[in-house]
Amino acid sequence: MHAEPVKIERHDLRTREHHTNTGVRPVREYREHAHGLYVAREFIAHPRIRHWQAHLLPALGLVVCRYDFYGPREHDYYLDIATISREGEVWTVRDHYLDLLVHDGIAAEIVDTDELLAAHRAGYISAETCMDAVTAAHGVLSGLARARYDLHAWLSTRGVALEWPADWVSAEGPSGNPQLSPRARL
Repeated sequence: MHAEPVKIERHDLRTREHHTNTGVRPVREYREHAHGLYVAREFIAHPRIRHWQAHLLPALGLVVCRYDFYGPREHDYYLDIATISREGEVWTVRDHYLDLLVHDGIAAEIVDTDELLAAHRAGYISAETCMDAVTAAHGVLSGLARARYDLHAWLSTRGVALEWPADWVSAEGPSGNPQLSPRARL
């Protein structure tokens, strides 16, 4: 696998801009809260995703994302393992390659292990950072399993409660697909 450099993103609260490896995007909403920063923005000209919401949680080393897909939902939450810091009005997210896909109330899985290992072999991250990412991802996965894959139940065991403003989706849920309870999706 081809190794990619570490993805570093910046959120500039003053200019309301999300700086990514593919460019600078306007942000509809930034909201600071006790556990970090809430972000909401549109995905312009993206083939699968309409909108994105995320909570940057520095103490947990996580970016918790929700996407509004054009088609069927691919997952309920997408968790990035990351180091998150803040300097003044700018929040910085240093991605650690590993992600977790959460199907709320059903299952969760760690993805992008191949990217992490390729980055380590290429010298983009140290052995210590690689091991820290693996340890963090497995800790989150184990916590989610104990909480029966209920993200918010697991977060509550860590003292974190997140709010997701509903105005980003239609009344039927993201993508116009009716929202089903986890049991109904089985």
